[in-house]
Amino acid sequence: MNLNLSAIAVRERAVTLFFILLLVAAGAYAFVMLGRAEDPNFTIKTLTVTTAWPGATAREMQDLVAEPLEKRLQELTWYDRVETTTRPGYAYMTVTLKDSTPPSAVQEEFYQARKKLGDEARNLPSGVYGPFVNDEYSDVSFALYALKAKGMPMRELARQAEAIRQDLLHVPGVKKINILGERPEQIFVEFSYAKLATLGVSARDIVAALQRQNTVTPAGSIDTEGPQVFIRGNGAYDSVQAIADTPIVAAGRTLRLSDIAEVRRGYEDPPTYLIRRQGEPTIMLAAVMQEGWDGRALGKALEDRTAAIAQTLPLGMTLDKVSDQAVNITSAVDEFMMKFAMALGVVLLISLLSMGWRVGIVVAAAVPLTLAAVFLIMLETGRFFDRITLGALILALGLLVDDAIIAIEVMVVKMEEGMDRIKAAAYAWSHTAAPMLSGTLVTIAGFLPVGFARSTAGEYAGNIFWVVGFALIVSWIVAVVFTPYLGVKMLPEIKPIEGGHHAIYDTPNYRRLRRLITFAVRHKFVTSGIVGIALALSVVGMGAVKQQFFPTSDRPEVLVEVRLPEGTSIETTTATVEKLEHWLDGQPEARIVTSYVGQGAPRFFFAMAPELPDPAFAKIVVLTPNAEAREALKHRLREAVAQGLAPEANVRATQLVFGPYTPFPVEFRIMGPDPAQLYSISEKALGIMRGVPDVR
Repeated sequence: MNLNLSAIAVRERAVTLFFILLLVAAGAYAFVMLGRAEDPNFTIKTLTVTTAWPGATAREMQDLVAEPLEKRLQELTWYDRVETTTRPGYAYMTVTLKDSTPPSAVQEEFYQARKKLGDEARNLPSGVYGPFVNDEYSDVSFALYALKAKGMPMRELARQAEAIRQDLLHVPGVKKINILGERPEQIFVEFSYAKLATLGVSARDIVAALQRQNTVTPAGSIDTEGPQVFIRGNGAYDSVQAIADTPIVAAGRTLRLSDIAEVRRGYEDPPTYLIRRQGEPTIMLAAVMQEGWDGRALGKALEDRTAAIAQTLPLGMTLDKVSDQAVNITSAVDEFMMKFAMALGVVLLISLLSMGWRVGIVVAAAVPLTLAAVFLIMLETGRFFDRITLGALILALGLLVDDAIIAIEVMVVKMEEGMDRIKAAAYAWSHTAAPMLSGTLVTIAGFLPVGFARSTAGEYAGNIFWVVGFALIVSWIVAVVFTPYLGVKMLPEIKPIEGGHHAIYDTPNYRRLRRLITFAVRHKFVTSGIVGIALALSVVGMGAVKQQFFPTSDRPEVLVEVRLPEGTSIETTTATVEKLEHWLDGQPEARIVTSYVGQGAPRFFFAMAPELPDPAFAKIVVLTPNAEAREALKHRLREAVAQGLAPEANVRATQLVFGPYTPFPVEFRIMGPDPAQLYSISEKALGIMRGVPDVR
């Protein structure tokens, strides 16, 4: 006996109704419980390594520190490249694994990198600090908050930021809170070499005295009848005055350090990383969301908590939101709901107009039933609502009703031929289920390259295949199980048409269609020629279509990159940033201007990468009202730069782009053992690129 799901669904009506109600309830639960995020998770196969060697030249950092570490990193299984920047006293390395690295192997590769670098650290020159590995480079700042207070000492601001950090860590869904832009406090001992020479004291004597005093030394323990008492010689400093009172022996005399030098408290000088918001120094708090959490719920919780915190801040101190992914997540989900309602309305309207209101309702019911099952599958497979899954659901909406229309249309035709509705429902399975399934699988196969691409782009966009595949398979099941049941329940009484099958398909429109098909079959060479010409025209037309795998983001931020000549001090970079901030202050589109000097902005958007520390670099993030305002401000800034705004710097205005991060649309890498030749070849390549009309 052949299996006939449609017949079983119609025969066991109570069971079918139970499953429909269960599916609707489970789908509603899954919709509420599914996580929300702006972008899909994909594995960033990059880590950064930092080493410091005070006093070393850039060449020494390259030859004695970076090169041995690079050679050890080349032993990694999935190693692709390492990009190293050396400056006096510092080396910054960005290690990138191959794009085809399986996501499951990335953490093991990071562990092996840490182990190999740790093994090599003992062979580095004395005085080298590190290497320090950052394998959490991919953390995304879900929300950014600016803490500032005009005229308040930075140490007070930092203490308040730490208190806020501890408070925000208790918000459900927060993974961690990073504090950015804090200038570390330092104690400065300033002296005159001439004065030291007069007293017979050298700078080395002062350093040695400070090192001897600032120690914690164990001195044994005393066993009592009760607890064991530990004794230690404690000379560690706990105040500026204690440092100032350090004894210095000079020419048989003992002096206090404050007698021969000035001891004062200050901040890191020069600073390594500065953050400015609306032209004022700021400390930034970055909240990182737990994976799979509902971004909208986290955004609401953070909004409520920061509002409560703001009420308790000292007078003059403000805590302002700079960036919040919850806004973009809400916009994406709302857009999906609107398009879902529109698609459902269009399907219902067309079905009502062409088939009658009862048939239209049966067809339209396939959409929510299919989506309910898809939501449940997404919840069970660890997927969530993001830019890709929502796009895939919108793409699938137009395909979900195809099988249901076929099934219900076959039922209607067979009832018009005189068959009763039970047999008509069973006929839909036996004659259309296999062709519908074949068509569904062919459609799904069209997305196979995206779903199984072994690359970062494939990982980012892979859910297009899986979600569309889930939706189409489920829509087929709905069409052969639930649609026949609903048809039996809801279709009106349809009187048989006299003449049966022949009369149904002998209308004027069907006769015209039959003549067209007959002509195409009989004149096969003409038909093939027309198809060939159409194909050729489509290929030619494709050449005129702008090709871009990932579109430009619709987010409203303008990104301004400021690069000064290598070796420029951070103070000079800050002065250039202030010029640009002053210009932006007069632009109506610039709502919030946040500047990051000495390093890139935190990763507030998944498809971007923070630039590594560089005193000659700054990034300005300008929030505008919408994408149209963003484009207007971006082009106006480019014109202002071309006319002489900040001529000392290379200023680039751009925007966020969807997909895996690339800083430039086209990049060239020139490698070789001879630096002189590399510089010569790079200058030639630069000249060629400048001659391309579309290069700015």
